[in-house]
Amino acid sequence: MIATIALRVVLVGFGPVGARLVEGLLPDVRSGAVRLTVVGAESVEAYNRVLVAEYAVGRADRDGMVVTDAAAAEAAGVRLALGVTVTAIDRARQTVTLSDGTVEAYDRVVLATGARANVPTLYGVDRPTPSRSAPARAAELLDTGTTPLPAGITVLRDLADAERVQEAVRKRRRIVVLGAGVLGLELALASAAEGADVCVVHHGEIPMARNLDRGGGLVLARALARAGVSVVAHSRAEGVGFRLTAEGTPTFDAVLCADGKSIAGDLLVLSCGVSARTELAHLAGLPVSTGILVDRRLRSWGDDAISAIGDCAHVVERPDAVGSGAFAVPPGAPSGLIGPGWRQADWLARSISAEAVSAAEPEPLADERAGVVMLKAEDVDVVAVGSAFPDPWDAEPIDVRNGRPARQVSQWADPEHGSYVKLVTRGGVLEGLVCIGMPRTAAELTLLFERGSELPADRSVLLRHDGPDATPASASAASAPEATVCWCNGVTVGHVHDSVRDGAETVACVSAATRAGTGCGGCKGRIAELLDLFASTDGTQEVVV
Repeated sequence: MIATIALRVVLVGFGPVGARLVEGLLPDVRSGAVRLTVVGAESVEAYNRVLVAEYAVGRADRDGMVVTDAAAAEAAGVRLALGVTVTAIDRARQTVTLSDGTVEAYDRVVLATGARANVPTLYGVDRPTPSRSAPARAAELLDTGTTPLPAGITVLRDLADAERVQEAVRKRRRIVVLGAGVLGLELALASAAEGADVCVVHHGEIPMARNLDRGGGLVLARALARAGVSVVAHSRAEGVGFRLTAEGTPTFDAVLCADGKSIAGDLLVLSCGVSARTELAHLAGLPVSTGILVDRRLRSWGDDAISAIGDCAHVVERPDAVGSGAFAVPPGAPSGLIGPGWRQADWLARSISAEAVSAAEPEPLADERAGVVMLKAEDVDVVAVGSAFPDPWDAEPIDVRNGRPARQVSQWADPEHGSYVKLVTRGGVLEGLVCIGMPRTAAELTLLFERGSELPADRSVLLRHDGPDATPASASAASAPEATVCWCNGVTVGHVHDSVRDGAETVACVSAATRAGTGCGGCKGRIAELLDLFASTDGTQEVVV
């Protein structure tokens, strides 16, 4: 039954997660059950920020990054307010105030405000401090406040940032990346492949230290060197040196490290993690921690009329009484991955739709399993899942049932050829893994992790998938219909096979039909491999079961 009065929904934030919510609500907007207003700080259509690094090196175009059809949304009845920000939420009157003075009434507010890049404390760089008492009225001030970064220094969160990097790559300038996380390394590898001189500076021993154990990190460091990326480890940046341009403007010249090193460059890219944009929620009196605190129905701990999704949402069950001290520091944090954000948007669209037509609400959002972290780069394959930090020789309690350690660790390394595998199991079931330079083995292992399947007693048989005589068809589990190809969108081998059967012949066609590859893009190689597998059977052979 359609509600006689439309449910008024205001969406704050028009990034890829917000756009997914809009897509899910379009049927209800068309029917008149929902009246949707979307407020986006940027004046352009929603685009996939995960691909900003690829855009920066010329491997993605603007049109290919767009994740919504704004014209279709407006034709359906969505009101798009782009190029403006929300400056206040009045929970008592249930209104939001926009930077252009407009006041919108709401029944539900959805905060999809995303995250901002962290700017570390560096001598010579004023650290931006966005105000919690007065959210920025202009999009360009959301992350910097009144303190823009100096010339020659940038982060990498939006199109304007990417265009700064694009110019440096095009002119073959020296790029210094501060931080050795996934995004920083992807940018460094892509820039080096396009001919730029790239140096990564980080204070730890290994790159990707949050995801990789020491062995995997050292193998990755060698792979980076082979790919033309110089890495300066054990170097804590303390300041930035500047030089004057011909016009007399100070611009970045060098990173100054605590041990006295001076690492020269033309552009400094800060890749030091992100923090959720919570100031609007904080100003509205909503509970925040590392993100906006919401329960498994994605509703704020402090107000059931307000939800949060994506990089700004910290999903954790609320205590019996908010403020009772049940959680001094709530566990967890925003996932920082686009896949969970899209799943949150899909669930919330179903929930709002049910509310709009007085139907039963769906079951609360399920717990997210450990995310699959992939490094997207040519000739450097890295996959990490769960925790793989235990070592093979760590002392472990003995399981009295079989006399073996409760947790077991298997490890193989061939640094010369850039190959490394580490498996952490309990009762034969994977708890964590690191796989470098072994893409087919990684696909097999991620499926076994997803299923919770017991590994073979002889773990070494798993390495055969990347052997010299291996073929895509030999990876039977990874080619099973239910095997996940795209973790961002939950697309399986079966879905890809169905799209091929219906006429999809290229990766782009499969993406259009299934959404696979439209998130982080790390699965495009797997899609291409599956296309080759299906083509080799002339479409007559079903996927392997």
